[in-house]
Amino acid sequence: MNTYLRQVWVIVWKDLVLEMRSRERIASMGAFAVLAGVLFNFSIDTTSTRPQDVAAGLIWMTLIFGGLLGVGRTFHLEAQDGALQGVLMSPTPKDALFLAKTAANFVLLYVVSLLVLGVFGLFFGLDLGPNLGWVVLVLGVGALGFVALVTLFAAVSTGTNMGETLLPVLVFPLLVPMVIYGVGTTTRLINGRPFDEVEGNVRMLGAFALAAVAAGAVLFRYVVED
Repeated sequence: MNTYLRQVWVIVWKDLVLEMRSRERIASMGAFAVLAGVLFNFSIDTTSTRPQDVAAGLIWMTLIFGGLLGVGRTFHLEAQDGALQGVLMSPTPKDALFLAKTAANFVLLYVVSLLVLGVFGLFFGLDLGPNLGWVVLVLGVGALGFVALVTLFAAVSTGTNMGETLLPVLVFPLLVPMVIYGVGTTTRLINGRPFDEVEGNVRMLGAFALAAVAAGAVLFRYVVED
């Protein structure tokens, strides 16, 4: 078990260090989040629509599309220079590789999700009050399920001629539960409703995230071996 966890940690640390040096994915996701917040701010008439009623949907859509820009390129650099084949041929278990990639992507996307929340909170004047911690938790749970699915299908799309253009087609239908429970929960919390009202939704969102991670760990081996 110690060896397994050490292998996971080494890959996570390697990916995060490389990202901090290049800042390629985090910069693209962060820039998209800020630009989306600016555009939505000027495109919504606040005299006829309450920002609290639409903010949650915009936050989650920004998180999904911004996440695809970064997480979808998980295997891009390694596939470009042929390093991916070397990683797959290493003695590291395939499920450990998947969990490590998912963990590294989660860290990046969670940072971006906090940026998205801050940007929309600033532009839309959201007052989360005591529900701020719960909103941050919900975004984290949703981000975990999202990166698990996208990491798995990024491996699929990397091995095809269509590349990243195939990724949204594969992922979007599977994100429906995350969007339904994530947006519904976040909307109620933004409007100041107590956490007791959304506890069931949070559990469903957590079940979705755990199922996505478990399914990815099992299926990743077959995806990369094919």
